[in-house]
Parts: sequence; structure tokens; C-alpha cells
Amino acid sequence: MFEVIEKTLLTALGAASLTQKKAEELTAELKERFNLSEEEGQCLVEKLKNSISERQTELEKQATEEVLKACDRVGLISKEEFTTLEKRVSTLEAQLARP
Repeated sequence: MFEVIEKTLLTALGAASLTQKKAEELTAELKERFNLSEEEGQCLVEKLKNSISERQTELEKQATEEVLKACDRVGLISKEEFTTLEKRVSTLEAQLARP
């Protein structure tokens, strides 16, 4: 299950990285085609990067939410819940071990 989660997140991050590279290529092309100044080109790149970054953050949030829903559907518990249960079992084992 962890592998699926990891692959999903890496895919989202990879897509965002690819998109960022494409944005820079598109900006270079537009700069050349429309005779944009270096400053205008940089401004455009920054706006595109910010937009991509915001979208990447949103994708990560959505992926996390979907993974949590999937874990809930199949009955997986969180690490925190597991740790709590582990402590309770240890306490009960200690109580049973007493004479």
C-alpha cells in the first residue's frame, strides 16, 4: 500500500516538475517571438512558476486526502493509532504477568 502512495505522490511531483520545465521553454519561445525584454521574460517565468507551485501544492493535498480515504476504506490505521494500541497491549501484558 505504501508503494502505491509513494508512486502517486512522486507522479504528482514529477508532473509538476515537467510542467515547470515546459513553462520555462514556453517563456523562452514567447520571449523570442514577441521580443520581450529579459525583465518581462523573467516576470513571466516567475508568474508561471508561482502558478505551478500553487497547483503542485493543491495536487499534493488532494493526493494525501485520497490516500487517507483509501486507507480508511480498507481499514488501515494510522501510525499514531498503532502506537496507542501497542502501548495498551504492553500495559495489559504487564498486568497479566503480575502474580
